[in-house]
Amino acid sequence: MTFSIVARSDDGEAWGVAVASKFLAVGSVVPAAVAQVGAIATQAHANVAYKGLALSHLDEGATAAIALQRLLEEDDGRDHRQVGLVDVDGGAASHTGSACIDWAGGQTGEGFAVQGNCLAGEEVVEAMRASWTAGAGVPFSRRLLDALAAGDEAGGDKRGRQSAAILVVRDGAGYDGGDDIEVDLRVDDHEAPIPELARLLDLNHLYLVASTEEEKVPVDDALRDELETFARGQGHPDFTTWVGTENYEMRVADDLTWIDERVLGIVRDR
Repeated sequence: MTFSIVARSDDGEAWGVAVASKFLAVGSVVPAAVAQVGAIATQAHANVAYKGLALSHLDEGATAAIALQRLLEEDDGRDHRQVGLVDVDGGAASHTGSACIDWAGGQTGEGFAVQGNCLAGEEVVEAMRASWTAGAGVPFSRRLLDALAAGDEAGGDKRGRQSAAILVVRDGAGYDGGDDIEVDLRVDDHEAPIPELARLLDLNHLYLVASTEEEKVPVDDALRDELETFARGQGHPDFTTWVGTENYEMRVADDLTWIDERVLGIVRDR
């Protein structure tokens, strides 16, 4: 009773899953991914053991198709399962068991698998595929979310809306470069989970994604004075303390030689 997209980015550096359902906290059940290994969505009567098993098979060099074959061979409940997989090279595979609730099915292409069950109709999966295919050049996490939104607009889960999630992994993309989790967001119970997930994705970009070179504004003496004066006016001893308090560490240089253009805008708006 869920629809999802599993994909690899066009640059071959990121893997991710976006999923929505009339189900509480779908992000706790469906998605899993490891950078330089692959990604999986397990749904319908989800076998959550698939996540670890599939990623282990992929890590050992299996293609998405072979990993999926191994999962199904070992599972007597395969007719009740739905699963999508993408491997390290962008190979994709999808399975919809014969006992999944109509409408149920999926499509695959280079670097992606889309699938869903208990849907308003086949048009849900088709809309997701079309959105993904048309989205070349869109940032990867946004492209995943756009595909999910397209499926929702086409009818989505025929029972209604409740939760949504997005998971994206890329080498060294986590907080302060400490792990590979670029995005890990969940809306567990909401009347409009996909728009809420979009709002959270914007905040994730601000707080947890490092500034690009194009977003960095050099800090000269005049700007440094402006920033320090602002921080003192906010009740902080210096601008670095304000940055830490507001959680903008990924968007301002430790030595204050540059500041992200969006954070500078926030300072000046205040």
